[in-house]
Amino acid sequence: MKARLENEGLRLRTGPIVTKVRSSLASIANGIALHYCAHSIEAVSGFADFQVSIERPRSLRRWMQPQAVFRFDDNIPFAPLPGNQAFPMFEWGLNWCVSHHCNQFLTLHAAVVERHAAALVLPAPAGSGKSTLCAGLVFNGWRLLSDELTIIDPGSNSIVPLPRPVSLKNASIEVIRGFAPSAIIGPVVEETAKGQVAHVRPPADAVARAEERATARWIIFPRYAAESEARLEPLGKAAALMRLVESSFNYNVHGRSGFEMLCEMVGASDCYEFGYARLPEAVAMLDRLTNAPHGPA
Repeated sequence: MKARLENEGLRLRTGPIVTKVRSSLASIANGIALHYCAHSIEAVSGFADFQVSIERPRSLRRWMQPQAVFRFDDNIPFAPLPGNQAFPMFEWGLNWCVSHHCNQFLTLHAAVVERHAAALVLPAPAGSGKSTLCAGLVFNGWRLLSDELTIIDPGSNSIVPLPRPVSLKNASIEVIRGFAPSAIIGPVVEETAKGQVAHVRPPADAVARAEERATARWIIFPRYAAESEARLEPLGKAAALMRLVESSFNYNVHGRSGFEMLCEMVGASDCYEFGYARLPEAVAMLDRLTNAPHGPA
């Protein structure tokens, strides 16, 4: 795999997306081997939605202070990062590719998990505890569809799985180590723009079932609130719709059909605001909610 990654590139399938990746960096090869071992590698000559590379800069600085550069179709959309941040940069770059260029889908900044074909969508900005809650649910019987991007097919209004590593930051890393000892967590990368960052390998079952779509049943807007009791409050449909619009990367591209998709999604879902501090309590409360016939007990 390493030789192919360095030379002709590796065509990596993540859900409906194929990305051709090239890199000579050991951290990229090791990260892909650890976190994408259950994903399909497509034929060398096959089609790729995106072509990306992560390399050292083409300058003398590469020898003085190692950096990593993300290239997209040989363009550089981001500033270089320190060399030890190459794998997080790869993950952030893939998120950017999908959120900015996959306009065949309506894309939300939201984690999403599934059980019994019903999806629980977690739209939230960075720092809200979204990924921590997503990982907690995944290691408590839910199937991972995506940690970062909820992509919706306009033709069916179904949620298309995009199972990739779950990104954890700072205290969340140790929270998940304690909550889910079986979770496979990669190296902790220090001093990124987001603090400490580590990634959790997606469960093999989630990757194997990447063609099994789901329908939104619950939309929950999480918010981490230190030292507070878990609190679940119903949210009106109009307010939920407006917050989903704000969470969408390409709502304006889809126009009226985007509005109708989100209206249908909200109309078919129970919507809540959810504040929590302790992950076990939060997961237990959401289990009670999603197992109840008409909302929380």
